[in-house]
Amino acid sequence: MTLSVSIRQVVGPEDAARRNTQGLRDGFVIEAMFQPGKINLTYSHLDRMIVGGVVPTGGTLTIDRVAETGTDQFLERREAAIINIGGAGTVSVGGKGYRLGFQEAIYVGKGSGALSFASDNEAEPALFYVLSAPAHRACQTVLITRDMAKKVHLGSAEESNHRTINQYVHPDVCESCQLVVGLTTFEPGSVWNTMPAHVHDRRMEVYLYFGMQEATRIFHFMGEPGETRHVVLKNHEAVLSPGWSIHSGAGTGRYAFIWAMAGDNISFTDMDKIPMESLR
Repeated sequence: MTLSVSIRQVVGPEDAARRNTQGLRDGFVIEAMFQPGKINLTYSHLDRMIVGGVVPTGGTLTIDRVAETGTDQFLERREAAIINIGGAGTVSVGGKGYRLGFQEAIYVGKGSGALSFASDNEAEPALFYVLSAPAHRACQTVLITRDMAKKVHLGSAEESNHRTINQYVHPDVCESCQLVVGLTTFEPGSVWNTMPAHVHDRRMEVYLYFGMQEATRIFHFMGEPGETRHVVLKNHEAVLSPGWSIHSGAGTGRYAFIWAMAGDNISFTDMDKIPMESLR
């Protein structure tokens, strides 16, 4: 089998506060997504977000029917966003091909048909990061380049968080039903992805960390503001973030991350900021 799906049930704040490190990883961390010749999906019950990695080697890989969605076809009642963080490749949507280079993306609307994935050069395969959420209406499929992304510059070198947020699936770039997706990069010397922290109980979020050296690690902070926890992540690992949890991290070296949200709205600025004195 080239397609495997794991299920993640919802973890509440009281449960998370009692878990040890492995328990937190079992509930929130997604490991080993990108495996040559395989499709690995995680179905999260947090707003029913599906997160996955597709690495086409040995031929084309296809997502058509995923039994866990309970529908005849994967995108029958879902939308998707796909970002390539590897070598160049092609995503075919309902039989129409779209070529994606490094850090290029495609938004795929509800009911668009099967998704097929191929690498230009299997010695340097594409690494397709797949995100999918339920959708109640169909939106147009759009290829999104880095230049098309809306860029928001935040932070400073003094605060160690000078970064650029590239908004890919965002109302100012392309229409979507509920997905909001972007990619954040950092200026040299900056390590914090955000601080002070925030929560947004109207939406869940998932972070994928990438662009890291083998020895680089991310200390990702999570939990309720007054009951924080952390997990340590390496390259190509993702972490699910419930609406009640902070989501902030610092790296021991250069990194980038892809963030994606689903929930009640698509307003990027809908967040509840947490004062530093409230963190424990």
